Amino acid sequence: MCGEHTLAKFRYLCSVNSSIGDMQTNQELRTAWDFVEHTGVSIFLTGKAGTGKTTFLRALKEHSAKTMIVVAPTGVAAVNAAGVTIHSFFQLPLSPFVPGARQGADRYGFSKDKLRIVRALDLLVIDEISMVRADLLDAIDAALRKYRRSPLPFGGVQLLMIGDL
Repeated sequence: MCGEHTLAKFRYLCSVNSSIGDMQTNQELRTAWDFVEHTGVSIFLTGKAGTGKTTFLRALKEHSAKTMIVVAPTGVAAVNAAGVTIHSFFQLPLSPFVPGARQGADRYGFSKDKLRIVRALDLLVIDEISMVRADLLDAIDAALRKYRRSPLPFGGVQLLMIGDL
């Protein structure tokens, strides 16, 4: 999975950026980096506190070539991840999502700028995934399918779900 070019790029990034220096010795994070950068495979990145999840996210935001947005279920989590809340980005109501009901992504239209962002999106990072209800994931899926005009799960967007064990 980890080709010579990818490994060389990763080593270079580690040598010039101290925030990801520890990742060079962590095979799991190197593999996650490779998956995120070179595939469209969705990933669940988990681990105990101090295992490098936040460091990985910061390095990804700084060095990834992919167009991404970082969302989280609460305001505090969104601020900590330097992102926005799920409800804010997807313009979702606070009520539970019921598939087929006229609500959330169906009830509110996205602005032209938001549509441009959603359609150009390569990667959606959801931090604190353990705090995200199943119906909220269904709402994200419905919004991305609708606004990207794609029947693929999550509109064909790669997901990186980050959370604690």
